Amino acid sequence: MQTVENTKACFPLFNEPEYQDLLANKRELWEEMPSKDKIAETFAWTTTQEYQDINFKRTALTINPAKVCQPLGGALCGMGFEKTMVYIHGSQGCVAYFRTYFNRHFKEPIAFIADSMTEDAAVFGGQKNVHEGLQNATKLYGAKMIAVCTTCIAEVIGDDLGAFIGNARKEGNVDKDFPIPYANTPSFVGSHVTGWDNMFEGIVSYFTQTTMDGKVVGSNKKINIVPGFETYLGNYRVIKRMLKEMDVDYTFLCDPEEVLDTPANGEYEMYAGGTTIDEVKDAPNAITTFMLQPTTLEKSKKFVEGTWNHEVPKINIPMGVEWTDEFLMKVSEVTGKPISASLLKERGRLVDMMTDSHAWLHGKKMAIFGDPDFLLGMVKFMLELGIEPTHILCNNSNKRWEKRMKAVLESSPYGIHAKVYPGCDLWHLRSLCFTDKPDFVIGSTYGKTIQRDTLYKGADFEVPLIRLGFPIFDRHHLHRMTTLGYEGGMYILTTLTNAVLELLDDKTKYMNDTDYNYDIVR
Repeated sequence: MQTVENTKACFPLFNEPEYQDLLANKRELWEEMPSKDKIAETFAWTTTQEYQDINFKRTALTINPAKVCQPLGGALCGMGFEKTMVYIHGSQGCVAYFRTYFNRHFKEPIAFIADSMTEDAAVFGGQKNVHEGLQNATKLYGAKMIAVCTTCIAEVIGDDLGAFIGNARKEGNVDKDFPIPYANTPSFVGSHVTGWDNMFEGIVSYFTQTTMDGKVVGSNKKINIVPGFETYLGNYRVIKRMLKEMDVDYTFLCDPEEVLDTPANGEYEMYAGGTTIDEVKDAPNAITTFMLQPTTLEKSKKFVEGTWNHEVPKINIPMGVEWTDEFLMKVSEVTGKPISASLLKERGRLVDMMTDSHAWLHGKKMAIFGDPDFLLGMVKFMLELGIEPTHILCNNSNKRWEKRMKAVLESSPYGIHAKVYPGCDLWHLRSLCFTDKPDFVIGSTYGKTIQRDTLYKGADFEVPLIRLGFPIFDRHHLHRMTTLGYEGGMYILTTLTNAVLELLDDKTKYMNDTDYNYDIVR
């Protein structure tokens, strides 16, 4: 058993004889498990083409969807504004889930609040919760703004959030001038990227919808950057660095970089950094607004074009070489600032790295899953690297995204055999990895179940996971990395190449057996 002098983690603790006996007794007495032979037979069947055909006929069941719900995206958006408290109109369990989700990914304390709707609010409505919650929140947390989004329970019963907030002001529960933008973010439709889009539109419309008089496009000589649902903190930093090197003045509209990466200096900071309210109010005066994840920011784009009168540039997410070129050239075009020599040198270094690694990546087959724009950028860069995408799966996508992805694939000979699966889940991808095995699967932590299951069939069937995307729970500090720009290309290239070499070492490490290619230098 555990002792103070010899404390063990769950692995290898549960391999100790006393725990193995305990688990064996539990299985024998209580679990009523099928026999090992039956389990093996069923598992083997789930790896067949026959099972895959049945699996892809599912319509009423989702298994491991590789997406999260809307309010989680709305919460991330709210965190990107200065001294803003994210307020969830819904149950306490929902906000606990969101806090835990981000805490596991960013390894940071996450400050969200909820008005804790329970059974009575579900029957009679949650206005009382909103009034008491806003009253407490404005007094306790020292925020400059409260950003409110909703969960399932509030949306199912039809709570009118705008009316509730207005009534709270009338009854004196909150100051009439205290900023409380909000967004309806029902969990049962859309995903985290939809929620981010809804919350962003809610915030910028709150501060600019009725105050456009006197605003002149281009008068502040800045450009606006809208990141979308972005969880790689290095991506905020790399975009800022590239613009600084071009001497471009900008405003990051939603910037949670600091609050999600605060230093350990002995003092807790509930709020750090973020876009200021004054910057939001000034945003319509910018030259234009760049949407870095254009396929998931449709509502925000419509507002910016229709209310701010900005001509939003038609760009792709700036990943890889060509689409980073596209972004920088468009920035140069709208601002008149040349692309700096330092960025040209950085581009050349990325191309040199691609040349160095080409022999190891060329022709490698990789399946991938994730969010819509991330997938577009990753697949584009994979094609530039000579990698052959096999199965591209995006649960939170639509027909327009599918059309764009197919156009990307058709632009390269490396994409001609790839298949696109919009709206599918990771149980679908599991089937595909058995019947049409790729060399690797790229995606979030949730893909590790695919690696485990394929290995269970045998070492020759294993499909290793390369962790790129969101969320990454089971590795540390990857959220600080960069996937955008040339610098992001270098990180992705390094990650992919070394995964290939690690696998080669793993397969050739047995002395006098497989070690024909166990080289010191590659």
